[in-house]
Amino acid sequence: MRPADLGYAMPAEWAPHAGCWMGWPKRVELWREYLEAAREDYVRVAQAIAGFEPVTLLADPKDAADARKRCGASVKVVSIPIDDSWLRDSGPTVVVDPAGRRAAAAFTFNAWGAKYEPYDKDAALGEHLAALAGLPAYRSNLVAEGGGFLSDGEGTLITAETCVLNPNRNPGWTKAQAEAEFRAMLGVKKVIWLPGDVTDTETDGHVDGYVAFVKPATVLCEVVADPEDPRYPIMAENRRVLERETDARGRRFDLLPIVEAPRSAVPRGEDGYCRSYVNFYIANGAIIVPAYGIAEDAAAVDTLRRAYPDRAIVPVALKDLFRGGGGIHCITQQHPAGST
Repeated sequence: MRPADLGYAMPAEWAPHAGCWMGWPKRVELWREYLEAAREDYVRVAQAIAGFEPVTLLADPKDAADARKRCGASVKVVSIPIDDSWLRDSGPTVVVDPAGRRAAAAFTFNAWGAKYEPYDKDAALGEHLAALAGLPAYRSNLVAEGGGFLSDGEGTLITAETCVLNPNRNPGWTKAQAEAEFRAMLGVKKVIWLPGDVTDTETDGHVDGYVAFVKPATVLCEVVADPEDPRYPIMAENRRVLERETDARGRRFDLLPIVEAPRSAVPRGEDGYCRSYVNFYIANGAIIVPAYGIAEDAAAVDTLRRAYPDRAIVPVALKDLFRGGGGIHCITQQHPAGST
């Protein structure tokens, strides 16, 4: 039996949370001389989220004491073997049935096409986190990361061809086969395929870097302001696909533009630097949004206030997290509320 057969489905990220999972940065070859600075950024994110919901941070046993000291009493630290800290991608997706029972949908993780090794500890996190949370776990052979798909909680899933159908993840899988697997694991009714982003050398075009659901049938779409930017036509094409699509209930999308951080915000030599404003975390009652320390931050915050008028918009000043190729959404994984 698959999760969908048992009535489980992926809720929207704005549904009530029991808490948030995070990890503690560890991989030196990724973070280089910025490892300690990146850890300070993780602390800032964890503490901001902890103001709205419980945060459980996973740390490798040799790092757990240091993580506890830095994060403070507001963040629970659990000692568990990990390879690095991208819980959105390595952790499971929690699905919920109509009675409020929860389960863990664990897709196969291969470090974004074996870009980093080893990754066996992170690949085992699906079952490990399910056991910690007391949830049944369902394993999928599809290689997919949580940053590569988004749910509206009403049967619609948005994903991207450049990551899910990439030969470095799922050689031999057809789009129809991958779509069927998403339906079986996440209980969705319709899968919308965006072209993705071929310029993204870290995740191969995770959708959480350029789109985000605001509510059903409403999507924030990142806009590249500079026509000379190589990503300008790529983001325009992703938007055009959504303009032509309808959701699982037949509704046309209301697309809200939000301008991403400019290339001038990227430090010299950091080609994989994340400059997304939609890579935020939806907490209970708040949006925890990245701030780059530039003038454009204010416009992004204003856009988010209008998009989420019922939530506090909490910008977190960050610098070195983005060097890892991701943002706040990438390092967090919501744990939906349920009956158990």
